[in-house]
Amino acid sequence: MATKKAAVAKAKVGFIGVGLMGHGMAKNLVEKGFATTVMGHKNRQPVEDLKKRGAREAKNCAALVAGSDVILLCVTGTPQVEEKIYGEAGILAAAKAQKKKGLIVIDTSTAEPDSTAKIHADCRKAGVVFVDAPLGRTPKEAEEGRLNTMVGCDAKTYKVIEPVLAAYSENIIHVGTFGAGHKVKLLNNFYAMSTAALAAELIATAEKSGVELKHLYNAMSRGPLFSPFFSLVVGGPLEGDYSRLKFALKNGYKDIGYFKRMSDNLLMIAPMTAAAYESLKAANGMGYGNEYVPSLVKAQRKLNGIQ
Repeated sequence: MATKKAAVAKAKVGFIGVGLMGHGMAKNLVEKGFATTVMGHKNRQPVEDLKKRGAREAKNCAALVAGSDVILLCVTGTPQVEEKIYGEAGILAAAKAQKKKGLIVIDTSTAEPDSTAKIHADCRKAGVVFVDAPLGRTPKEAEEGRLNTMVGCDAKTYKVIEPVLAAYSENIIHVGTFGAGHKVKLLNNFYAMSTAALAAELIATAEKSGVELKHLYNAMSRGPLFSPFFSLVVGGPLEGDYSRLKFALKNGYKDIGYFKRMSDNLLMIAPMTAAAYESLKAANGMGYGNEYVPSLVKAQRKLNGIQ
């Protein structure tokens, strides 16, 4: 055990994206003995909080690369990941300039597998290891150090990065080699967003047919269909609470779009994908993008003229 703690203390971790999820992750890294450097963020509050806890701040990627063995990316999606990797002042340029071979970059965002494969290949040419390790759960679990992490990399790299991931994760699932993490994450989110869209339509239909939501919930919650996800998406609106599942609809739409492109590239016959995509597109088009996933219920009510 002492040897493991010593190894953890030696790791120098850089962090880009200390927003809702990233703040909790970086906080746990600092509190669990990692020398942690965060890059400047437009919202200064989480940066200043992390600095008070012992983190350092880097003003640019070059400084972050220079002071890090491992860099974590926690940004919105593929465009932001590509900007941080390929930008003129990005990670890859800095790693090449500094001849920083052996640097490990861990992308914890939800991103498109085709882009992930290209980034991995380009990083490998520069001696940089690019790992996809997207996240499950919410900012609450991020603060508690209880996220789920789906990791795509080889066994050797996984062994090196596991202590870093363990600082903010309750469950670490090594799902395959490079690229597998982002594929599994999209499959996971497809199921989640499709289920949420189905639940929203269920609620709207029940209400329009005259069934009280509390009776529907009580009936379904006593059978095999009940789940924690059902409680979040259906139980919340029952009590007028649309914030139990803290995942913005605009991000759900992004993720289902990524999944749809992956599905299309595989020439899948996928009617459920199309239905879920259209449901989330409608909700975003109606102005609910900044609200959380349970607000799909609001969109369904509005579409069907339900007060």
